[in-house]
Amino acid sequence: MPHPVLHKIRKEYQRERLLESNIHNDPFIQFKQWLHQAIDADIDEATAMMLSTVDLNGNPSSRIVLLKDVTHEGLTFFTNYESRKGEEILHHPQVAALFFWSALERQVRIEGRAEKVEGPFSDDYFKSRPIDSRLAAHVSPQSKVITGRGVLETGLEEVKKLYADHDIPRPAHWGGYRIIPYYFEFWQGGVARLHDRLRYTKQQEGWKIERLAP
Repeated sequence: MPHPVLHKIRKEYQRERLLESNIHNDPFIQFKQWLHQAIDADIDEATAMMLSTVDLNGNPSSRIVLLKDVTHEGLTFFTNYESRKGEEILHHPQVAALFFWSALERQVRIEGRAEKVEGPFSDDYFKSRPIDSRLAAHVSPQSKVITGRGVLETGLEEVKKLYADHDIPRPAHWGGYRIIPYYFEFWQGGVARLHDRLRYTKQQEGWKIERLAP
């Protein structure tokens, strides 16, 4: 089978328009509406977001994490604090997140500051995870070089024995971050590539809404 010619791959966007007259003036409420619509549309991994961080030299890195909570305080995800993302957030807490819901022809870009959530909040979420996920948090030295998969499989068997008759505690190196946004951008695909882009920027009081050219 011949390989597709990449520059000929094209999708026409024509589902709907994003207008100032049909959005909420609170970006958190607008985001929740779009998120719930993505979930209701049964989009695969609707809570998945691309998280971008930078290292001390300004080199960016991105990965997919799962959104686990959203309130007016911010957007929360969980990870290993000693991972690459955790180390980069420690030195440069400004991050960017991107949600892409292809079936709805929508994107949401978010920029903000990432801060660790309170310990009890991380404890509560950790307890809600499946047992194997809790055990794995003790095993994986996330982002570090290992000699092979056997290291993880052996480690998993060891922690299973260790906590066979005990509650599995949350590791000190594992917990949540909350992204406190100062920027939202809502993108809706448009006909003839004239996409709709509305951005919200944080002001002393409230949010300023502006339209951006596609």
